[in-house]
Amino acid sequence: MTTLVRWEPFRDITQLQGEMSRLMNGLFEGSQGRTTPQSWVPALDVWETDSELVYAFDVPGVPEDKITIEAHDDTLTVSGEREQRTQEQGDRFYRFERRYGSFARGVGLPAGVDDSKITASYENGVLEVHVPKPEEAKPRRIQLGNGPADVEASAQAS
Repeated sequence: MTTLVRWEPFRDITQLQGEMSRLMNGLFEGSQGRTTPQSWVPALDVWETDSELVYAFDVPGVPEDKITIEAHDDTLTVSGEREQRTQEQGDRFYRFERRYGSFARGVGLPAGVDDSKITASYENGVLEVHVPKPEEAKPRRIQLGNGPADVEASAQAS
């Protein structure tokens, strides 16, 4: 029996866009002033709550002391290094898929974010960075006809 699966082109395009973003992020960030080449780029999930944006980076096997988080010029940058374990001579390896070495991933932050309120937690290989949403600028209501000239004119009329 054959099962029909509905084709959803936008889902496929979104997945392709995410993979291309990771690829390009890895290619271009590797040349920004670092002397060691970038070997891999961690996967990233981003979601929004009522009060914050949450960035979750997959960094399994990376100790906390090897992770650096920086916020500068409306950009959040997470960098670090996953070291390759030494191999025993008697082991037979058939395939290497896990990546090792340095990484860096930069994402944009909303304008007006207070850097001092950003928090981070690390559990089970997932680094979560919580960014509080900036307060929305409230419009200031301006009254017409209440300028200094209007006040003097109304005082003379009295």
